[in-house]
Amino acid sequence: MSPTHQIMLACHTRAAVAALLLLGGVLPSVALAQTDYFNTDAGRPVRIEDAYAIERRAIELQVAPLRLERERGGGYRWGLEPEIAVGLLPRTQVEIGFPLVHTEGAAGVRTTALAGLEMSALYNLNAETRLPALALVADVVVPAGPLGPSTTIPSLKAIATKTFAWARFHVNGQVTFADDPLATGSRNAGVAPANAEFTRWLGGIAIDKALPLRSMLLTAEVVTSQPLVRSAARRWDVAGGTRVQLSPRVAFDAGGGYRLAGDEPGWFVTTGAAVAIGLPWSTR
Repeated sequence: MSPTHQIMLACHTRAAVAALLLLGGVLPSVALAQTDYFNTDAGRPVRIEDAYAIERRAIELQVAPLRLERERGGGYRWGLEPEIAVGLLPRTQVEIGFPLVHTEGAAGVRTTALAGLEMSALYNLNAETRLPALALVADVVVPAGPLGPSTTIPSLKAIATKTFAWARFHVNGQVTFADDPLATGSRNAGVAPANAEFTRWLGGIAIDKALPLRSMLLTAEVVTSQPLVRSAARRWDVAGGTRVQLSPRVAFDAGGGYRLAGDEPGWFVTTGAAVAIGLPWSTR
């Protein structure tokens, strides 16, 4: 090979390497976002979530996540909780949510207001091998808005995820550290304390099945919980739903379920969308 051809080959090789490096720096956030349908978050579309955090340097915006509930007695309640999740560290995500609640009683009384401010941090303890993937979630809801809780409500959740060839299984267990709102009273006279919507403890299991060729995830769950109000009956809920990747950065979810047992049996539906973007700077 002549020196001229050697020089040309070296130049083409360097150009190819540079192009691959450039693509490597641009495509990861898009490629990872294309699998966002595979990651389940609490309430999107079911309450039981997986043990994985969003990718480092990623931002996920929960756009218009809506939950509508109807009690057997005819009362309606809907909630809208926009959230922002950020992957600041490896296997770690922090999240902040702004729950808005609208209640409509059987007597026609309607109330719409902010129902607290929710902050949480999830840490994935290990990658899944023969053992399930494990994660811990620390969550706190602070008083904010007319329908916010009467006191700060912290909770701790443990998550396990195990994948098989035909499906994934997730187990969640959560404990809340707060007082009975009916015993302490609400900070807003005439307004039902939002603490009553929280649980003293919660446990549940979910199963999901991914359809990669359709960029779709199907999921179902069974959840039991004890309301924060000690005198309330234990609840049993069943639910199911789907997540679909609409574009490289947008995933849509929808689901529904029924409360089989508890003080307020009835049905509920959820819908929403997640938009994934990347941080414009490095956190190294």
